[in-house]
Amino acid sequence: MKKNRFGRFFGEKLGLLSLATFVAFAFTVMSCGEDPVPVIGAPPTVTASPTSAAGVIGAAVSTQVTISAPEGATTLTILKNGAPDAAYPPVSLSGTTATYAFTYTIESTLSAGNTVNFTFVAQDTRDRSSAPTTFAVTVSANPPKARVQVGGVSLLPGYDEHIVGVAVAGLEGTYIQNRNVTLTADKDYFLIGFVRVGPIPTAGQTPQNDDGRTEGVLTIQPGTTVFGDLATKGTLVIQRGGKLIAEGEVNKPIVFTSIRRPGERTPGDWGGVVLCGRARNNEGPNVQLEGGYGAWHGGTNDADDSGVMKYVRIEWAGIPINPNEEVNTLTMGSVGRTTEIEYVQASFGLDDQFEWFGGTVDGRHLIAYRGLDDDFDVDLGHSGNIQFAIGIRDAKDADQSGSNGFEVDNNGSGELREPFTSSVFSNVTIIGPKKLRETSISSEFQHGAQLRRSSKLRIYNSIITGYPMGIFIDGNGSTSFAQNDELQLRNVILAGVKGWGGNGFGKAFNENRAWDNQSAINSASFPDLPAAGLPFLDANGNARPNHPGSEPRGHSIRWTVQAFDARAWFNTPAYGNKFFGAWDEIGISPSVFDLGTPTFTVVAASAAATGGKWDNVPFVQSSTKSQWFGAFEQVPFAGAFGTSEDWTQGWANFSRNTVYRD
Repeated sequence: MKKNRFGRFFGEKLGLLSLATFVAFAFTVMSCGEDPVPVIGAPPTVTASPTSAAGVIGAAVSTQVTISAPEGATTLTILKNGAPDAAYPPVSLSGTTATYAFTYTIESTLSAGNTVNFTFVAQDTRDRSSAPTTFAVTVSANPPKARVQVGGVSLLPGYDEHIVGVAVAGLEGTYIQNRNVTLTADKDYFLIGFVRVGPIPTAGQTPQNDDGRTEGVLTIQPGTTVFGDLATKGTLVIQRGGKLIAEGEVNKPIVFTSIRRPGERTPGDWGGVVLCGRARNNEGPNVQLEGGYGAWHGGTNDADDSGVMKYVRIEWAGIPINPNEEVNTLTMGSVGRTTEIEYVQASFGLDDQFEWFGGTVDGRHLIAYRGLDDDFDVDLGHSGNIQFAIGIRDAKDADQSGSNGFEVDNNGSGELREPFTSSVFSNVTIIGPKKLRETSISSEFQHGAQLRRSSKLRIYNSIITGYPMGIFIDGNGSTSFAQNDELQLRNVILAGVKGWGGNGFGKAFNENRAWDNQSAINSASFPDLPAAGLPFLDANGNARPNHPGSEPRGHSIRWTVQAFDARAWFNTPAYGNKFFGAWDEIGISPSVFDLGTPTFTVVAASAAATGGKWDNVPFVQSSTKSQWFGAFEQVPFAGAFGTSEDWTQGWANFSRNTVYRD
């Protein structure tokens, strides 16, 4: 019995042991099946900083390549323009992170504008590859330029150098600290706020307290670009006693422009250029330019010298200061006649392109291109001489105050104060916005020339076309001066403004006809109607209320004083003025209305080519002229251009999208 009991016990124990062994074995097997699978890290990644660079031939450019490889990096493969290159063998790597400084010297076999793309791919210990990253190298014609901050009391981020400004209590902006500063073409300059050049007021003084000092010269080398800062509305102000020597060259113009990139620029991105002098005006010896930004002008020295502006472009300027008071593209306050203004282009401005507030400064070869308000605004007794100038408008861009080619006043109230606004403008072409009858234009366009408020302007040998109204002589003072032969229009061609026919102005142009065979088309399309028969329409032919003091639009000459017949006055035979039905009858190119670079020269034997006369323009002979200006050039053509010379070539620019920096 015991044996049996033992056997049964042993058998039970053996069974339990076998079961435990089995369970242990099974657990072992199960445990082996559930061992944690080794975690495999993510594939490698590679980045480059920077991702692009530019340089001239021979320059070394670099980027920092960063590799992240959780499983360990082994190799960095470098491709040049998508293919292996013996000069860039694979780079051995180790570790989970690595960096590689890549440097490339731009080869002499390349040309400016070429791009070389380097591609980086990293491999890890599991033979996995990263997504590629690219470093693009562009070959530049010029090395990257240093960025120089002009003005402001401290260096701002992003600039390499600083021309320090000095703050003056109660005055916006800063004076350039060093009294004589030169800007060189190998650097880019950025105006910060109102940057002032001239005598820095001493304690207790302001720019209004002109003490007669002559200090401060800003010289700008040919080919230099100056940017107006967007955030601070950078503006260059040459105060009384200061000078700007901005003398470019025909193939190296000096450019003032917006800081924005092409396609982003808008009128009013920055302030503009302001010149203040000590010549006379008819408001007094200490006059502040409109807007009240501390730019005082005036004095008694008509031969005052504010410097030189030659082969200069000013673009995208004109900040508003107060309602209807803006900084113009180029503002001249009481600037004297020894100041040289020649070959200057003002483009895409928010307010007037050129404005003269008094002074005696002369000018030649001026371009007002697609601004918002007036092309040439003359005020406060300016008495200088201007020859060879053109204004071109954009059909959609006009100011709510009413946009004109010329806008001329003796002063804001029309008072009979001396010196009178008596400038002489000769050989000016005013191109309005209306090329075709079908061209839709802003309803705020007004006159080719608005002569008002007791001015005595003289316009000779010039062309006006494409505006809703040709010439408006406004007010008793202006009409009296016209009758007394002090306000003069001589040898002026009004084209495309006489036969508007209910304001359907423009032209009936047939491109298959010669320029001198268009008159029959225009005469049939736009019969000359009396003013009484014209509805008062806007520039697009839509009925609208009268402007204050206006008669119905639609004729080339209008006036506010009914006792004076300006139309008959304009037609006085001795004055040599002429009407044409449309611009295409006088020999100018259709391209002057279009975007892009126009053809400015005129057709031989046309009215434009032969319309200049010099035997009936007395103020040309009697005007006081500066030494640099000399005598008026007695050319045979009317308007700014003849049949051969285009004086805009080389230095002027008619593109909205010019690239000025990388």
